[in-house]
Amino acid sequence: MSPLELERNESWLSREELEAVRGRLPILYVDAVPVRVDSTGAATAVGLLLRASSDGSINRELVSGRVLYHERVRDALLRHLEKDLGPMCLPRVPASPQPFTVAEYFPTPGVTPYHDPRQHAVSLAFVVPVAGDCEPQQDALDLAWLSLDEAADPSLLQDMSGGHGVLLRQALAHLGHPV
Repeated sequence: MSPLELERNESWLSREELEAVRGRLPILYVDAVPVRVDSTGAATAVGLLLRASSDGSINRELVSGRVLYHERVRDALLRHLEKDLGPMCLPRVPASPQPFTVAEYFPTPGVTPYHDPRQHAVSLAFVVPVAGDCEPQQDALDLAWLSLDEAADPSLLQDMSGGHGVLLRQALAHLGHPV
């Protein structure tokens, strides 16, 4: 079997293995800010998921997830967008995607604006236009499309957990929207 013929299921770690690795190594993630664009390519709306967290709180979040072993970053983006927004979301991920920022999540609060109590994670963050029908999937309770002005509301940004509000603010600035 050649290295390119690896089965992806072999790349999944058991819960115990993942916990052991999370305690020793940074894990690579992708964060995606889904946007709707007009005919000129300008962003008109941002899609935010509504999720219940392990502590019982309900928060707005971005699309986010791990990059699997032997998975291209582009493929991880597509997989997580389709997993959270549905198979008909039709994301427009370029052949060679470029992140608008790199976010470093720490288990210790306050080291960076990004916090994940489970692990040290490094995330490549992307703005991704989506053209299709989006429906919240998996553990997402809802998907809301907000105008750029609504998404820039300081109270919304402050209520997003784990630093996702900081990422959203950076994405809006990347899109040229005043924040």
